[in-house]
Amino acid sequence: MRVVAGDYGGRPLKALDGKTTRPTTDKVKGAIFNMIGPYFNGGRALDLFAGSGGLSIEAVSRGMDEAVLVEKDFRAQKIVMENIKMTKEDSKFTLLKMPAEKAMNSLATQGQKFDLVLLDPPYAKEEIENNIQFLQDKDMLSDDVIIVCETDKSVDLSNEIGSFELIKQKIYGISKISIYEKVLDQVEEENNKDMEQVND
Repeated sequence: MRVVAGDYGGRPLKALDGKTTRPTTDKVKGAIFNMIGPYFNGGRALDLFAGSGGLSIEAVSRGMDEAVLVEKDFRAQKIVMENIKMTKEDSKFTLLKMPAEKAMNSLATQGQKFDLVLLDPPYAKEEIENNIQFLQDKDMLSDDVIIVCETDKSVDLSNEIGSFELIKQKIYGISKISIYEKVLDQVEEENNKDMEQVND
């Protein structure tokens, strides 16, 4: 495994042996970022099930300002820390060593918002839909946020989750990549509400 492109392009990444995580292959990683970028002009990424950290490191390599990585598995945490050290820009990364639900609650109380969300949980459909709904309900997502879901190809996610709609979906080998963005009229409706509050 390696970083595919950007500032850290070509640098090697360590992966965890065993079945506790499912590392995203370089081919799939490259395909994901071609679907959503491939490069970014700043922003903050949230990787709720970080595994080896490869996806969020790729996001920062391609222009995201910073990334918050969440990983509860102790062995995976050690790999994430080693991969972050490889970037030589540790300050751009925050690793939360806890389950995703606890991390989301903590980030919500801090009022944190994100422009890119990466979701690759072990129990895909229910967890992904609950995660997206929670992040939306707690106002943790920017208007132009991109949500990337990686699942087994047999998993069928809903076309709409909260205010978000499925805009792209592709299968690569055993993996299915699903991309969600906020429905445009929903963004306009929220902006209008903000304007009304200002005028009041």
